[in-house]
Amino acid sequence: MRLLLIHSDFIEYEAKKKTKIAEEPCNPADRLDDALVAFCAVESSDADGIDDVIAQTVAAIEDLARKVECERVMVYPYAHLSSDLSSPDLAVATLRDIEASLEKSGFEVKRAPFGWYKSFSLSCKGHPLSELSRTITPSEDAAKPEKKQIEHKFFVLTPNGEVHDVKEYMENSPLAVLIQKEIGTAIPSGGEPVHVDLMRSKEFVDYEPVSDVGHLRWLPRGKLIRDLIADYALTLVLDYGASPVETPVMYDLADKAIFEHADKFGERQYRFKSGNRNMMLRFAACFGMFTTMRSMHISPNHLPMKMYELSTYSFRHEQKGEVIGLKRLRAFTMPDMHSLCRDLDNALTCFEEQLAIGWQTGRDFGTNLVGIFRCTEEFYSEYEAWIKKIVKNSGVPILVETISDRVHYWIAKIDLAAIDGQNRPIENPTVQIDVESSKRFGIKYHQADGTEVYPPILHCSPTGSVERVFCAILENTVNQKVPHLPTWLTPTQVRIIPVTDNHLEYAKDLAKKLTRAKIRADVDDRDDSLNKKIRAAGMDWVSYVIVVGDTEVNSGNLTVTVRTKSEKNKPHKITCTLDDLVRMISEETAGMPYRPMYTPGMLSLKPRYI
Repeated sequence: MRLLLIHSDFIEYEAKKKTKIAEEPCNPADRLDDALVAFCAVESSDADGIDDVIAQTVAAIEDLARKVECERVMVYPYAHLSSDLSSPDLAVATLRDIEASLEKSGFEVKRAPFGWYKSFSLSCKGHPLSELSRTITPSEDAAKPEKKQIEHKFFVLTPNGEVHDVKEYMENSPLAVLIQKEIGTAIPSGGEPVHVDLMRSKEFVDYEPVSDVGHLRWLPRGKLIRDLIADYALTLVLDYGASPVETPVMYDLADKAIFEHADKFGERQYRFKSGNRNMMLRFAACFGMFTTMRSMHISPNHLPMKMYELSTYSFRHEQKGEVIGLKRLRAFTMPDMHSLCRDLDNALTCFEEQLAIGWQTGRDFGTNLVGIFRCTEEFYSEYEAWIKKIVKNSGVPILVETISDRVHYWIAKIDLAAIDGQNRPIENPTVQIDVESSKRFGIKYHQADGTEVYPPILHCSPTGSVERVFCAILENTVNQKVPHLPTWLTPTQVRIIPVTDNHLEYAKDLAKKLTRAKIRADVDDRDDSLNKKIRAAGMDWVSYVIVVGDTEVNSGNLTVTVRTKSEKNKPHKITCTLDDLVRMISEETAGMPYRPMYTPGMLSLKPRYI
């Protein structure tokens, strides 16, 4: 609580215009003579011990009133005293309690209305005690309400339905890494993750020194990969029947549902002041999707209704020391789908479908995913057979965590993770069953008999954030004989290297034909040696490299180095026609999105970015 006390000859106000959080009914104008004016701003931290804050505030007002021998108090809400305000509902309730407590103490009390733009006039008496400011916080004991003890149990479920102690799976494996992290026995490896050097040395992504920590600059090669991953996610959700939307990145904390949803996320938020409004930058697409849903007319015939957004960007104010590379950022891009379901049974069906999509993304990106299923003990007891079914369908053992009581908006969720080069999980796809948000945001439909239903909502990121997907792909290259990206994601799929300038026109013609076939191809026309150009193609992780000399020009056959089949110091070469190469690449990339090159087709025109 921020408190400014002024002993005045008089104060008078007039309410001019109401905001959307305006208190009604209200006294639109009033005056109080010879009054102690208490300008109050209720802060978000006050919620941790609001009764204690009210008692301290009333005591401070009463103490000064007695010292200046004043029997009248004007309680005046004044948001400008703080940049971290509480929710409107809490503020109004607090001001009313302060008013009532002062009246009980024998003061004549008036209170200016909350949530109105008001003009006011005040004359300060000007004596030594006429102006006093206070910052009131909950006492340590009041700020620590008694919390229910939550118990967590871990075990492993296998596809055949067997339950195993986690100790049986602590041997060296990706699942063991996840288990160690979740039960708190993991020993983190030292040094930087592998991808941090790769993202810069391959000119994919770089840090942006004049932005906040965890905000990156995407260079053309990396931007292409990022856009392809986004296109891939869009294709997945469109095929699944989701409708794309786009919503704002910032929201007004004066909205009760927005404030409560944001408050559950704790301190890792970007909050700021816009005029006299307290705003926040979103940390997920929930806010805009939920406000869109609550303004819709929803029929049970529309359900399940799936809404999708590529939230560019979402913001989380992660601790500075934890921000590194692509794994943990303060600004990130999240493919985010929310499914409004008819009932819990419908939610379970959609959960199975969306989990299957999550596993598929791991296969398409070439990353080995492991999973942890979390739920309340009550949910596990009621739906044990269904949980065993989704583990069976997944075809791999899954770590299960049961929680003694619900402490989040979800009753069940699954998180899939890749494992980085230092044996640490990278969270990727997730599916969650939310049983709280529809009521908070007023999202409902009516049954035939008129009964209101606040349906469950599934949160799903089919891939995880674009940045973490790319992180997992780069980290996975340490497990490959020769590091490479999936061909559909490789910025340069084919590099053509002319032996001499006499072969340049032929190389350009090949590149044009490949481009027309929707294959990303460039020509190394730089004034370098042949060996240096071949090494450069390797450094760029080009999927297919063609060296063009007299033999190729005369015969029409191409000698192609295939990166995915090569080993260190043992390039795998094939001989084929251009048509054969086009057919091979087209089959390899079938079903995946395509974008043209973001860099010049002639390498002599390509600048260095790092």
